Amino acid sequence: MSGLRRSLDTPKIVALVIAAAAPMAAIVGTVPLAFAVGNGPGVPGLYALAGLILLCFSVGYAAMSRRIVHAGGFYTYIATGLGKPPAVAAGLIAVLSYNVTCIGLAGAFGYFLHLGLADEFGLDVPWQAWTALVIAATAVLGYRQIDLSARVLRILMAAEVGVLLVLDLYVIARKGLDAFPATSLAPSTIAAGAAGVTLMFAFASFIGFESAALYGEEAHNPRRSVPLATYSSVVIIAVFYSFTSWVTVGAVGVSRLRGTAEHDLGDLFFNLSDRYAGALLTTVMQVLLVTSLFAAILALHNASNRYMYVLGRERVLPGRLAAVHARHGSPHLASLTQTAVTAATVGVFALAGLDPYLNLATSMIGLGTLGIVVLQAAASVSVVGFFRGRPDRHWWRTLAAPILGAAGLTTGVVLLAGNFHVLVGTGNAVVNALPAALCALAAGGVAYAYWMRARRPGRYAALAAVTERDPTSHDQSERPDAEVRQSG
Repeated sequence: MSGLRRSLDTPKIVALVIAAAAPMAAIVGTVPLAFAVGNGPGVPGLYALAGLILLCFSVGYAAMSRRIVHAGGFYTYIATGLGKPPAVAAGLIAVLSYNVTCIGLAGAFGYFLHLGLADEFGLDVPWQAWTALVIAATAVLGYRQIDLSARVLRILMAAEVGVLLVLDLYVIARKGLDAFPATSLAPSTIAAGAAGVTLMFAFASFIGFESAALYGEEAHNPRRSVPLATYSSVVIIAVFYSFTSWVTVGAVGVSRLRGTAEHDLGDLFFNLSDRYAGALLTTVMQVLLVTSLFAAILALHNASNRYMYVLGRERVLPGRLAAVHARHGSPHLASLTQTAVTAATVGVFALAGLDPYLNLATSMIGLGTLGIVVLQAAASVSVVGFFRGRPDRHWWRTLAAPILGAAGLTTGVVLLAGNFHVLVGTGNAVVNALPAALCALAAGGVAYAYWMRARRPGRYAALAAVTERDPTSHDQSERPDAEVRQSG
């Protein structure tokens, strides 16, 4: 069995993980909701707080990645810190969470492209056709070598971030220092209103940045690239979200913000662009909203199929998912499986006549977001477990920072679960019961691990069996041992 091809440097990994967070889609789709139902002008401060919590998470995550090079991400880290039964549960939750997020984003892509083309050009092509197109494009790129996806994502990510920064500059040129109202950073403003709801939306907006560790086996120098990409991504995303939302408060006005956001919602930033920059920039933003969704789908597709590849390699999932393409060095069968699951799920929603945004996108993205934040919290705890009693433990990197990250992320889990109906925007009882699926899957994963321990002890022993690396070494050719990969 050949391994994944090493073709990624730090900038490519940064592009993969920032694109997964979909900055344009998060700003346009999530920030207005936070203004309307959260804490209004305090949104920038809570986005910064979410960034600090995730930076604490990243400190421990980076410490692990310097010692463990593996494509298993959360699965591997939780195994080394908390044990194999929680790791199997985490791996299955990761597969579900990244898959359903891709599915939801595919529905959103079809919805927004259909809406935009129908409104602007009278081109009334059904959303199902556009969703099928993006699934096909993702399938082609996901099947091939990862650096092709990374190059595409680097262009799209730079464009979506760049156009919003252009809008910010237009507002600053017009408003001057009034574009930065001091009240947004006042503790009383940050804590006012439904601050917990805003923090929930903030965590949701960062989803995807944590996927850098999944590309460890494909990075030229993983112990440098993975930590650097993780730190860079969370800082860039946090600064960008906080800065842009702060300028938006200044552009709309503190007193008018909540009412304007409630009225405009998804059109808020397009209306601001019309007002401050002109119709041309608005059109560019509308195009880049769609490409942002495509970039997120492609990035999360790659993350999802790497989890399936690793769990196939470990025989938690069918072993054929661990196949690597001889020429592209990609997990091509895992990629094709993920594409088939996406197409089938979207097909069921379409045949049932359900709305691609209100039913498909919100429910799937909401479930995926909750699952990923659960995994982030568990990974923070696993860092403490891994380094406990070791001579290379550090009071900040391997204890205090992970504990702070775990506390903040656990708060995020409680907020997401308790306000799931707000996150998905529906009162449907079936949709609002979806978080129970994560509990059932976790229980099933733990039970399956204990079954393997009793009935397949060799396979169980090989789960997440990684060779720990010296973080001071500069050997760039490290991979998990081939015999360990194929055992079981």
